[in-house]
Amino acid sequence: MHTKKVITAGKAIDETDKVLIMIHGRGGSAQDILSLAAHLNTNDYALLAPQASNNTWYPTSFLAEPSINEPWLSSAIDVIDEVVADAVARGILKENIFFLGFSQGACLTLEYVTRNAAKYGGVAAFTGGLIGDRIYAENYSGDFDGTPIFIGTSNPDPHVPVSRVQETTAILESMHAEVFEKIYPNMGHTISHDEIEKANALIFNK
Repeated sequence: MHTKKVITAGKAIDETDKVLIMIHGRGGSAQDILSLAAHLNTNDYALLAPQASNNTWYPTSFLAEPSINEPWLSSAIDVIDEVVADAVARGILKENIFFLGFSQGACLTLEYVTRNAAKYGGVAAFTGGLIGDRIYAENYSGDFDGTPIFIGTSNPDPHVPVSRVQETTAILESMHAEVFEKIYPNMGHTISHDEIEKANALIFNK
């Protein structure tokens, strides 16, 4: 299973009041996702990037029955929860904790925050949706209390159906998140310049 291994960058956590947790995709790494910060308005943030064992958070598609991705999925969620708890223990308010993920990391990001909804600083999910062969609404609780969430995706995308993105947006909005969803025609499975600009304007503008 996953063990908590976190690569850090940006400000030292004791020198700032804002934390960005960055979650890499399948086959990626903590270092890869941290490099994205060069394009974000996060100069004043402590950057925390957990590393998945064998560079993968769970073994199969996020659209599989959750049991097929266990126990790796629960282990991955536990790692993120530990990273959040560590930040809170260091005096960071949840409303100053931000999340970002790409692809498998975006799915994991959305799954974690929706299972643990609270007023966070904001969430940027580049190509992702809630995890499972269907939406398991009973897994989700809490209130986002206006947390801004940006979700960008391609239509089509080889891994993430637009329908799941839209279902995810509906769940997030029902839990009082302020969701900004943008679907890009034929963007491909990548992070676009426009997505970065949207995330900077909507999420990292504090």
